[in-house]
Amino acid sequence: MKDKKLLKYLLFAFALAWPVQALASYFALRGNTLAFQLIMVGCMFMPLLATVLAGIPLKDMGWGLHLKGKWKWALAAWLAPIALALLGAALYFLLFPGQLDFSGEYYKAQITASVGEAGAAEAMAQLEEKGLSLMLLSLISMVQAVTYAPIINTFISLGEEVGWRGAMLPRLKARFGKRGGWLLGGVIWGAWHWPVMLLAGYEYGLRYWGAPVLGPVAFCLFTTAVGLLLDLCYEKTGSIWIPSLGHGAVNAAASIPLLFWKTDYADRMILGPCMNGLIAGIPLLALALFVLIRAKAPADGPQAPAA
Repeated sequence: MKDKKLLKYLLFAFALAWPVQALASYFALRGNTLAFQLIMVGCMFMPLLATVLAGIPLKDMGWGLHLKGKWKWALAAWLAPIALALLGAALYFLLFPGQLDFSGEYYKAQITASVGEAGAAEAMAQLEEKGLSLMLLSLISMVQAVTYAPIINTFISLGEEVGWRGAMLPRLKARFGKRGGWLLGGVIWGAWHWPVMLLAGYEYGLRYWGAPVLGPVAFCLFTTAVGLLLDLCYEKTGSIWIPSLGHGAVNAAASIPLLFWKTDYADRMILGPCMNGLIAGIPLLALALFVLIRAKAPADGPQAPAA
């Protein structure tokens, strides 16, 4: 029998988010980075809203943090994305050492994108007066991404995790088995991002190798790998906060490799240095494949939720 609540959830999740992503893309293409970022933060709560509209109960998703004997899974959710991002970047820069940069070029490009050439020049002058170099600021950003940024991001990522891990995946796994649910759920999660990728170049830009087809495919590989690892942490802890922490850590770690990357190679972001690239993502994909192979048989998975 069809799971009507699952179908309603998916309909609402896409119908709510895709127009929002189109609006965000409008501002991105006009250089309004702040508006783009704020709208995209709002978009992350569309799966939560879709869950409510679909009539899927929130109360049983694990709102407590009863982690006695389960702390290793919370730490894994926090630290594994950072380790995988660094491993992927190390592999990428080992293969392409000419793209490694320690001048803070990427940080400067971000400042310019936010405040324009004139504003960037003024900001740079102020930094120099304070004795702050771009490389030092890059290192500070890296420390932030490793320490408190994942915790802050948790409260934003919760908007997605309630929908993907809390509402969608239990139903997909009940219908298609654990492996099938993970694979299908990862593709759905990736496809949910397609409008902003195709319109605004989210994740890989607009002029990468293989555009515009390869990016959406590569991103679905990434979301499938990340999604099953987050769901594993959810299964092991029973708390929706833990995959939200992991999701927050992924978002925080995503930009770390860019801090040491030459922006001249933007057409190759489909390969790396971020872990959603086909080369830099190899450690992530390898770990996900290991988990997928060792997953319990479908019969051992969750029972079908009530329709």
